[in-house]
Amino acid sequence: MKLAVALQERADLNIKIGDLKARINRNVLVQEGEKPTEDPKDLKKELDACINRLEYLIAAINKTNCETKVDGKSITELLARKDALEVKSAAYRDIVYVGSSNTDRARNTEIKIVSVINVKSWQKEADETAKEIRLIDNKIQETNWTTELIE
Repeated sequence: MKLAVALQERADLNIKIGDLKARINRNVLVQEGEKPTEDPKDLKKELDACINRLEYLIAAINKTNCETKVDGKSITELLARKDALEVKSAAYRDIVYVGSSNTDRARNTEIKIVSVINVKSWQKEADETAKEIRLIDNKIQETNWTTELIE
């Protein structure tokens, strides 16, 4: 199985687990003398099977991410770099937004607010960071589709 397929299955399992929990919750209480629409015991078996499969996939995905190298770095390292860059990009974009805000003055006697940062420079760095995120994401996606899951 390719790593990308395992990642898709993991995502599907997370959705299915949420659905099963909701279905169990809807069927654990019924009016006295009534029967639930679905048997919570059967749903529990299905939920447990999904959770067991999820546990297996998470371990295999993590192992594969740690052991698979791309340009000398593990997928785990690339994911960490991408996450850190996303935090940086969001912070820089917020700072650029604030730094480029105009404050209107009704009269020349009011206090003038000016930016103390070079907005253009910060914007350029935010754009470069976004580009690096895209490039890393492309490498990760390509690797996910060409790498066999280590089981």
